[in-house]
Amino acid sequence: MLWPFGTTWRPVRQRHRGTVDLRWLSARTWTRRWYPQGVDLGEWRGRRTLAVSWFRQKLDGTHLASRIAFVDLERSRHLDVLLAIDEDGMLQPAPIHAGGLAWFGDRLFVAATGRGIWEFDLSAIRRVRGADARRVAGLSGRGVRASALVAVRTRVHPVDLRCSYLGRVFDADGAPLRRVLIGEYLTADSGRIAEFTVPDTADGRFEEQERFSPGLPRMQGAVRWGERHFVSQSDRMHPGALWTGPRDALERDRVPLPVGCEDLALDLDAKLLWSLGEHPWHRVVRGIPFSALGIDP
Repeated sequence: MLWPFGTTWRPVRQRHRGTVDLRWLSARTWTRRWYPQGVDLGEWRGRRTLAVSWFRQKLDGTHLASRIAFVDLERSRHLDVLLAIDEDGMLQPAPIHAGGLAWFGDRLFVAATGRGIWEFDLSAIRRVRGADARRVAGLSGRGVRASALVAVRTRVHPVDLRCSYLGRVFDADGAPLRRVLIGEYLTADSGRIAEFTVPDTADGRFEEQERFSPGLPRMQGAVRWGERHFVSQSDRMHPGALWTGPRDALERDRVPLPVGCEDLALDLDAKLLWSLGEHPWHRVVRGIPFSALGIDP
């Protein structure tokens, strides 16, 4: 029932200065109520799919809801799935910033700033209607026709970091590892990034392997491919910076990231590094070719 994607609005694929840009043909381009944050890739029903997390807030900054937009990269269509928690049998909106994603099969891990990593089961997505749908979406009032797809939290993984974002890890040959980088967004340059193994079982724990501090303020995302790390750094309303290299010798790349840049994701099949911009009117999900980054796959 979840495929093909069925939605009125479509992100539009554009070639822009050698990049692959996905832009939203809807109010998502300019709204100040929903903000995109995290990004990762996976496969759903045999199709390559990009996952983009969003959080909803009031104009005063009060958090209301979070969702994942699953984008079919071949058809440029998307499907929204709201994130929820179960409180004594009643679904409530997941109160998380969702600053980063790591997608492993049916398991979706989402950064819950200051509250560890939250896990959601994509195999158990269900449809809710009426008051349940409006509540999980953070909507007020009544709507008889309201309907939404929902993924419910299955577990909270405590981690000894602020957990502002998380990203995938690949070995030097491009094979995905059951590891993630988890990092901290701080305005100071003391933010840390640590690498953790992902638990195989329901009762397993994220086990820390190593950590480092790049000395960069405003870090928004991190991924690793072999010994090469990629770290995004935002700069308010200016283009973001991409830092690459060994963890102890990161250098700023000449290729800029989107204004208001956020998370990162490696796409080894398409030879792209994905990032995204969160600010209204500057909102884009951008794939940067490895060739522009001087990477020989």
